[in-house]
Amino acid sequence: MIDEIPPVDPAVQRGFENWLEGFKPRAKAAGISDATWARATQDIRYNPKVIERDRNQAEFTKTIWEYLDSAVSDTRIENGRAALAENAALLRQIEARYGVEKEVVVAVWGMESNFGKNRGSTLIIPALATLAYDGRRGNFFAQQFIAALQIIQSGDTDARRMTGSWAGAMGHTQFIPTSYLAFAVDFTGDGKRDIWSENPADALASTAAYLARSGWSKGQPWGVEVRLPQGFNYNLAGKTVKKSPDEWAALGVRSVNGGRVPNYGSASILLPAGAQGPALMIFGNFTAISRYNNANAYVIGVGHLSDRLKGHGPFAQAWPRDGRALNAAERQELQERLTARGFDTQGTDGKIGPNTIAAIMAWQRANGKAPDGYASMEVLLALR
Repeated sequence: MIDEIPPVDPAVQRGFENWLEGFKPRAKAAGISDATWARATQDIRYNPKVIERDRNQAEFTKTIWEYLDSAVSDTRIENGRAALAENAALLRQIEARYGVEKEVVVAVWGMESNFGKNRGSTLIIPALATLAYDGRRGNFFAQQFIAALQIIQSGDTDARRMTGSWAGAMGHTQFIPTSYLAFAVDFTGDGKRDIWSENPADALASTAAYLARSGWSKGQPWGVEVRLPQGFNYNLAGKTVKKSPDEWAALGVRSVNGGRVPNYGSASILLPAGAQGPALMIFGNFTAISRYNNANAYVIGVGHLSDRLKGHGPFAQAWPRDGRALNAAERQELQERLTARGFDTQGTDGKIGPNTIAAIMAWQRANGKAPDGYASMEVLLALR
């Protein structure tokens, strides 16, 4: 069922239509024919719902463990195993063609649309045009609007079937239009890359193609949980420091069962909850998943869900559940207090990036604490 667009003020609709008329030459320069433009924009209306959603996105501040409790819940694992069984033959074929393990493809499917149950029912063309006209990220959504028109022109779908989320993500595995143009495939051979169909074949194959072209290496784990030795040099943690598993082993890093991690390739040590939580040795496949969504929590969610679907257990090290995530104001305060004490975060935008992590580590070292760079409430309280 398609979400209906609510009525809008006639003056707002006129402004939107004037913008569309002005945008048409840009679409034409991108190869959109007059016939495609007419078909796609016929009866198009400004959608105030998407602007409301864009301007009122609440900041859902979750800890990594709260995120994983939902992303890799017992129910999702159970549903994922059912999806693997139900689509076994298809997934074997996709894995054979693209070299991406079936459990990883199904994990993305689970994370993105709950195995096809939540694909979104917003009409994409009006949503993207509205966001390009009146949204915060006009240039980005203008690119997506043109890409959506190119998809329609290719014949893969039409404007009425092109549905998804309010922000333009589509189908079983939630491709934005530019990613669709770059990676979507026609796995069924019917001449259409149909990620909207009830049949998930094209969507799942497109996800595997996306990961394969993002550097996926079959047989390599996304990450392995490890134990760090006492006195570990936390300056070595983070994505920028890369060593072979043998080099990490020489520094005392071991798998959680006490053995050496096999040589899967160059690896980094990631501490998603600081020194008190699980430590992960991450490999190139972590980066491949991050091309789909760059948030560490998302990548760990996909990776851990895929591991659970393979029959592996939960993380061995407990998460520090007595802590909570800092909200935006608290993150900004943390940066301000660090900078005021001489540990410059190179800005106070409330975003925890490499500069803030380096400043936290410097403060931790100066104060006799494990320099894990984790922006915790404990650090903020100590700074206060």
